[in-house]
Amino acid sequence: MQSGTGFEIRTIFGALVVATAMAVITAGPAGAVDDTTTTTFTVSAGALGINAPATAPLGTGAAGGTITAQMGNVVVTDARAQLAPTWAATVASGDFTTGTATTDETIANDLVGYWSGPAISPSGSGATFVPGQPTAGDVVTLAASRPAFSLTAGVGNNSVTWNPTLIVNVPAAAVAGGYTGTVTHSVV
Repeated sequence: MQSGTGFEIRTIFGALVVATAMAVITAGPAGAVDDTTTTTFTVSAGALGINAPATAPLGTGAAGGTITAQMGNVVVTDARAQLAPTWAATVASGDFTTGTATTDETIANDLVGYWSGPAISPSGSGATFVPGQPTAGDVVTLAASRPAFSLTAGVGNNSVTWNPTLIVNVPAAAVAGGYTGTVTHSVV
């Protein structure tokens, strides 16, 4: 029994030495002091912008008829990185003229219809985009500034694209020629 007792004592002593060594290793050297570093960084804010086609040829139509065409993609990009961003895009138009822009060579902006259509490739966390005129049945004239699109909810950066349609009601007395006018999209 003596030999068995010695073995047990050595095993217990060995386990005690290992446990003590582990405690010393995990506790670190005697007298160790911790120090913490507060780290910081900044998320930068960008801008809110809108981009529309530089030109939009709408085609040809007869006096007394209509000309209907899409303008091309309009894109709002919001890189302001806000907690609760919102924005509103509007559209306005001047008159369309040909020749020397006399009364007979002018198609007034109240004869030009606009509808934004739905969002194309919207992006943004929780973003809720609202088209000004989602369907052709919602068309408005450009006699005054009109809502085109808006963001009513979301978090952080977002963007949306739409391809608005213009409908020009050509008066029966319109003078033949190439008419030019400016359609302006804005965002705030």
